[in-house]
Amino acid sequence: MNSQVYLAVDLGAESGRVMAGRWTGKRMLLEEVHRFANGPVWLGESLRWDVLRLWQEIQQGLGMAARQHGRRVVSVGADTWGVDYVLLSRHGELLGLPYAYRDARTQGEMERVFRKVPRADLFKQTGLQFLPFNTLFQLLAHQRQHPDVVAAARRLLFMPDFVHWALCGSEVAEFTIASTSQCLDAQRRAWAEGLLKKLGLPVKLLPEIVPPGTKLGRVRASVAARTGLDGVEVVAPPAHDTASAVAAVPTRDTGKLTWAYISSGTWSLMGVEVKRPVLTERALEVNITNEGGVDGTYRLLKNIMGLWLVQQCRRAFEARGRSFTYPELVQRASEAAPLRSLVNPDDPRFLNPPDMPRAIQEFCQETGQPVPRSEGELVRCAFESLALRYRQVLGWLEELVGRRLDVIHIVGGGSQNRLLNQFTADACQRPVITGPAEATAMGNVLTQMRARGELKSLAEMRETVRKSVELGEYEPRRPEVWEEAFARFQKLTETRTGS
Repeated sequence: MNSQVYLAVDLGAESGRVMAGRWTGKRMLLEEVHRFANGPVWLGESLRWDVLRLWQEIQQGLGMAARQHGRRVVSVGADTWGVDYVLLSRHGELLGLPYAYRDARTQGEMERVFRKVPRADLFKQTGLQFLPFNTLFQLLAHQRQHPDVVAAARRLLFMPDFVHWALCGSEVAEFTIASTSQCLDAQRRAWAEGLLKKLGLPVKLLPEIVPPGTKLGRVRASVAARTGLDGVEVVAPPAHDTASAVAAVPTRDTGKLTWAYISSGTWSLMGVEVKRPVLTERALEVNITNEGGVDGTYRLLKNIMGLWLVQQCRRAFEARGRSFTYPELVQRASEAAPLRSLVNPDDPRFLNPPDMPRAIQEFCQETGQPVPRSEGELVRCAFESLALRYRQVLGWLEELVGRRLDVIHIVGGGSQNRLLNQFTADACQRPVITGPAEATAMGNVLTQMRARGELKSLAEMRETVRKSVELGEYEPRRPEVWEEAFARFQKLTETRTGS
């Protein structure tokens, strides 16, 4: 019997992939069909996503999958990063290329909103971490700066929902991606219409919200003709990439508050899986977010700047004529002196600096620390600072859920970074389990399988992950050294506790 194949379109801020998941009846075997570069593009004075090129690459990957797997392909679904969106006109035309979340147009928007809706009231309703690029602030900036464009729009679609529209014509918002917007009422799991109207935003743009696993329709005839995917169903996975990754955490304790996760990539998303949003004053104080998950769960988590620090260092090194692979940078970092210089990864200066090494050096200089000079020193500073930020966030999570979290699961591409994994175990003084590296694609295809009836529950999805991939384990070491470093780190961040 031929095994069935499920396709995951997985778009990240650095690259996109079309992945094929082949179900053998016991294991999910993932293969990369097509990988392509991604990244924001400067257009005039703004930073945009080239969605037309991305769609072209997606179709190319789908065509390759069809040629490889033929009629064994049964469904396809897309996941991407959160918050960003596409506007469609009443004729289904793109109203400009979508803005990238690191674009500077949202500067000052949060403060304008707080003058109308107090910060505490906004958190109590939406439950979301305050970041300047949340969809709410993006849309307000869009309307203030280009009211004619927003007025001409008929529908707002988040990035994965736009891919689904391009695939099959659906115009819905999958729940997990909608939950990243700060436009959703966290307790009602519906659009916060009263809030949006108070801020003068057009509620009519927002589509129906559907849960992960919803069948959206068959691939358009025109897409089928170009790709060969005739009759293939489009299924909404957890469309926020972190939600898909969390669905693939290989824990045996689904439903129990015994574990934390880190989805490690350009961003590090660290959190726990809870049944209800946590909307307390302390959650607001430490700027924790509540985002949607599978089966009505919430991801109580913190966005941490993540490997963006290292990615941008690498780009800066290349611009200076010194090219390194990531393994080479990890090796240089391992050879640098330990715990010499630390930064707060979530300091606003690191969001999109023109020169990341210089930004790190300036932070260290301003805080009276040794200034890292070599590539190894800079990258080690980034890794150790991330590990200590994880320790800080772990403490906040344990405080909010009222119990100790016994183990940390690291999933995503960053789970392959052995040095950072060990630093995380050391800083947090918890065992760390790593894998799968392809957690996002795994969660995507397993949700499609569940929609088709191959799997029955989230726990069964995670059991399938354990059967399908090899996991790594790291035990904590050197507690005294890391305790001293954590005390230093807390002083660096105490003036911006919830940053």
